[in-house]
Amino acid sequence: MKLQKIPRHSADVGGRLSAGAATAYDAAGADYLSYADGDPTRPFEFEGCLGFADREIWRRIDARLAQLAAAGQRHIRILDAGCGPGTWLGRIVLGAHTHGFTTIEAHGLDISPAMVALARTTLHLACSVHDITGARLDVSLADLNQRLPFPDRHFDIGLCLYGVLNHLPRASHAAVASELARVTGDALFVTVRAVGSLPTIYVDRLDRARSYRQDNDADWLDVDLADGRHLGFPSHLFRADELRGLFRPLLGTVATIGLDVFHGRFATDPNWNPRAIRGQDSFDESLDRLEREYGSDPNFIDRAAHILLVGEQSPGAHS
Repeated sequence: MKLQKIPRHSADVGGRLSAGAATAYDAAGADYLSYADGDPTRPFEFEGCLGFADREIWRRIDARLAQLAAAGQRHIRILDAGCGPGTWLGRIVLGAHTHGFTTIEAHGLDISPAMVALARTTLHLACSVHDITGARLDVSLADLNQRLPFPDRHFDIGLCLYGVLNHLPRASHAAVASELARVTGDALFVTVRAVGSLPTIYVDRLDRARSYRQDNDADWLDVDLADGRHLGFPSHLFRADELRGLFRPLLGTVATIGLDVFHGRFATDPNWNPRAIRGQDSFDESLDRLEREYGSDPNFIDRAAHILLVGEQSPGAHS
């Protein structure tokens, strides 16, 4: 079966190009959840292919939740723009519950109907397993090229993680960044795929592709899967200074760090490497030390798998 390929050059730059990403993630379906995030009933095991980056992102989000709770806040609102299968919303809902928030509102937006359906199931499962009854959850279909339907500073924490900005047309990046900053009242967490990263086809393991080609002039990725299907969708790779430039005028402070400069390159494979070199604590500690040392180095940050931006609002912004 051939999947519909959205033309690269379209008069409707935002909608038509975004539809290419929606088609790709719809095609991936539930397989994307297990590939990217692992078992949804164990959200803090970080078992997916992005495990190291996930742990680093979660460590910072959890610290923000703890800070808000310590300040006496008991009501929290979270937005995940491009929520995918809902894993990150589920993590934050569980984390907020653990930190003592009594009212939790979680909103997810995604362009893929399949991801929206998965996210609703994932969130319901997370709340059921952990007996969370006070959370208000909403996941809806949305195109981030459009204005977000929320008031200024409505959310305490905003997320826009992994391939979301990569899949949006470059011409819309400034407007999307402005909207994300507008609706976020406290902290915004954004990750993007970096220009020097190892190859990815985003929706599945690289070995599931028979061939792929990233066109960095057109910001487009063509993938021929091993099962005969073809995917084509926007893929813009970011530099750290480009990402900072989008958000620095909009937020009080922004900081960027490279996620997975070394872990992905030195990860062992149980189907290839002997057991004796897998899981060595001393080697893992060395990798962690290298990440801390080089994650912010200008010579290495653009060669990380992902670039994380953490932005904080200035008091009174958008008021």
